[in-house]
Amino acid sequence: MLCGAQARGGTLCAPCTADLPWLPRPRCAVCAVPLASDSVCGSCVTRPPRFDRVEAPFAYRFPVAPLIHALKYAGRLALARTLGEALARAVPRDADAIVPMPLARGRLAERGFNQALEIARVVAARTGIPLLRDAVRKVVETPPQAALPWSERARNVRRAFVCDCDLAGERIAVVDDVLTTGATLDELARVLRKAGAGSVAGWVVARTLTESA
Repeated sequence: MLCGAQARGGTLCAPCTADLPWLPRPRCAVCAVPLASDSVCGSCVTRPPRFDRVEAPFAYRFPVAPLIHALKYAGRLALARTLGEALARAVPRDADAIVPMPLARGRLAERGFNQALEIARVVAARTGIPLLRDAVRKVVETPPQAALPWSERARNVRRAFVCDCDLAGERIAVVDDVLTTGATLDELARVLRKAGAGSVAGWVVARTLTESA
């Protein structure tokens, strides 16, 4: 997919895989932004999110960013396996169920698939953790988060999700492609906790970083 060379049993060759932008450590114990030491970042201390932690194998940089774009916008569904397997290797096996980040009905009809669900299928298969594909619905058609300033993203997704399951005491892992501000994950975590979830983790393929990170 990246260099055009032969790849055995996958979409990336070994050298390209080694050159991927693996997310550095240490990181914030909650949102996974890189830090100088293992601790919690100032943002998570000042305004603790509703989710418990984020796990991510990659930084959202070249060439992972175009791989995600190719899956999401060009329908290169084979990449869901590549990205999902990388995510499955990076996460602990401490969830009771996996919930894919849902798409609103209109966006799903336009795209034809939910990239988070396609990635989540792979993670569920590799980890053996049950996939609750229809546990949560997005009931509000919102503008894409990527098109909005960071300051407006929390407002954009407010009351956008509905949970149809009783999740009493369940440890839930939300699978998504990218985490930027965490606003979407935070709102979904609020809904999952209202449905009884005991904990909520974000399992994402890539974490957006500031230029200085």
